[in-house]
Amino acid sequence: MEFTEIFSRIFYFIILIGVLVFIHELGHFLAAKLFKMRVERFSIGFPPRAFGKKIGETDYCVSWIPIGGYVKISGMIDESLDLEHMNKKPEPWEFRAKPIWQRMIVISAGVIFNVLLAVAIFWGINLSTGKVYHDVTTVGAVQPNSAAAIIGFQPGDKILSINGKTYTTWEELEPALQYEAMGSAFTVTVLRNGETITLTRPGGELPDLTRNPLGLLPKGLSAKIQWVEDGKPAAVVGLQPGDVLLEVNGTPVYTTYDVIREISAHPNETIAIKYLRGGEENEVRVTPNDDGKIGISIANVFDVAKRVEKYGVFEALDAGVKDLYVFTMLYVDTFSKIISGEVSFSSTIGGPIRIAEMADQAAQLGIVSFLGTMAVLSLSLALINIFPFPALDGGHLFFLIYEAIFRREVPNILRIRLQQAGMVLLLLFMGFIVYNDIFH
Repeated sequence: MEFTEIFSRIFYFIILIGVLVFIHELGHFLAAKLFKMRVERFSIGFPPRAFGKKIGETDYCVSWIPIGGYVKISGMIDESLDLEHMNKKPEPWEFRAKPIWQRMIVISAGVIFNVLLAVAIFWGINLSTGKVYHDVTTVGAVQPNSAAAIIGFQPGDKILSINGKTYTTWEELEPALQYEAMGSAFTVTVLRNGETITLTRPGGELPDLTRNPLGLLPKGLSAKIQWVEDGKPAAVVGLQPGDVLLEVNGTPVYTTYDVIREISAHPNETIAIKYLRGGEENEVRVTPNDDGKIGISIANVFDVAKRVEKYGVFEALDAGVKDLYVFTMLYVDTFSKIISGEVSFSSTIGGPIRIAEMADQAAQLGIVSFLGTMAVLSLSLALINIFPFPALDGGHLFFLIYEAIFRREVPNILRIRLQQAGMVLLLLFMGFIVYNDIFH
C-alpha cells in the first residue's frame, strides 16, 4: 500500500470518527448542562490527555487514543473509575444528586444525538439529490472471482425474484441481493436465454461481502469521463469527456470505484487504458502522477430508463426517517443472523482499519457518498452504545432502570466491578476486531 493511500485512509478516518464521537459526546454534554450538572472534562479520544484548554469548570481536550471519547460528569461512576466522590455527601451539581429521569436523559443523549445526526444527513441527501431509480433488473457484467460469479450469475440474466420477492429497479434489487447473499437460505430466479433458471447459494463460503463487492453490475452501467484537467497525464494522451472506460491495465472496469482503484494502484507506472469513443474501441498508455491520479473526473452513468423522486423539506424529512428505519431493521436482521449462525461474526464486524477503508472509498466517490457512510456509521454507533453492557451507555441506563423499578441503587461496589469487567471485555473485543481487520 502506497504512503498516499495510507495517509488518505487515516485522514478520512479521523474526520469520520471525529465527527461521530464529537456529536455523541456533545449530546451527553448539553444534556448535563441543561440539568445543571458539572462537566469536568470533554474529551475526544481516550486518555492519556494530549492537549486542550480549561474553560470555566470544564477541560476541553483531545486525548491520544483516537477511538471514542468521553464526558466526565461530577458524581458519576464512569470510564475514569474516579471514586473519590463516593465517600462524600452528594453536591447539588453532581450526577448522583439529580432525579432518575434527568440522569436517564443525560445517559441516552449521546445515542439520541447520533440518531439525529443520521436523520439529518439522510434528510439533507434526500432534499438535495432526491432518489434515483433505474428500471433495470438485467445483469450487464459479472466481475471475475466475485460472489456473483460463484453463485452463477451470467451477463444477460434477467433477475425475476430473490427468495421469492420481486423487484423492479436496481436500487431496490442490489441491496436486497447483497443482504440475502450473506445468509444461508438464498435462491434467485433468473431468465436466461428464454429459460427460467434457479440459482442457489453454493455450499462453500462466499467471499466476505462486508469487505468485497458482490460483483454484479446492471445492464447499461458504465464509467464515463466527465472532464479532463489541462496539462495532466489524461489530457496529454488525448482522453476526452464522454469517453467510456473499458479496461485499466488489462482489468475490466465498470464503475467509478473500479477505475479509481486500478489507476491509483499504479503511481508513476505506465499503464494501458481501453476506452470507447463514438462506438469505437481505442487504447492509450498513460503514467499516473505520484498521487496515483491522471487528472480526470469520472461518473457512473446509467444508459437505461430512470425516474427521479424529488422531495420538499417535509417529504425529505419523512424519507430520511424511513431510511433510518430501513438501516435499523437491517442491523437488527443481521444481528439475528449472527446469533442464529447464518452469518459469520468475524465477517460482519468491522474495526478501525475497516472503517478507515470505508471512509476513504466513500470520500473518493464524493461528498454525498461520504456523508451517507457517516450517517450509517452514526446509526451503528448509536445501536452499539445502547446495548445493555457495562461501560456502554446502555449499561449505565440499565442500572438506572433497575433503580427506578426497585427504588434502590445498584450497590457501588457491584457497579464498579461490572464497569471494570466491561472495560476489560471491551478492550479484548477491540483487540479482536483489530486483529480481524488485519487478518482480512
